[in-house]
Amino acid sequence: MKRKLYHVFVDLEKVFDRVPREMIVWALRRQKVPENLIILVMALYENTRRRVKSPAGLSEEFSIEMGVHQGSTLSPLLFIVVMQEATKEERGENLKELLYADDLVLMAETEGR
Repeated sequence: MKRKLYHVFVDLEKVFDRVPREMIVWALRRQKVPENLIILVMALYENTRRRVKSPAGLSEEFSIEMGVHQGSTLSPLLFIVVMQEATKEERGENLKELLYADDLVLMAETEGR
């Protein structure tokens, strides 16, 4: 088509650790997920505690209050739902996006907003 297309590639490394859990609830509600399913999903995140294993031994337990679970098959879906809702206002005729687990590509036909 001989038109220019601008791309911005964003690698959201470690982003699963930084998703505020309130945002998960907000995004699921905006996606019209039934409240009983939201309650079940969020039950997975109640009183989340972890330990770290290192050559020095096993750490004391500590609380995890932000982020989605690493290695869970549900986590990429929850992250994408949050990203879709968080970027919905900016999308439109001139800006498109592609979401891939923890990567994002923004595309537009102009450099400006």
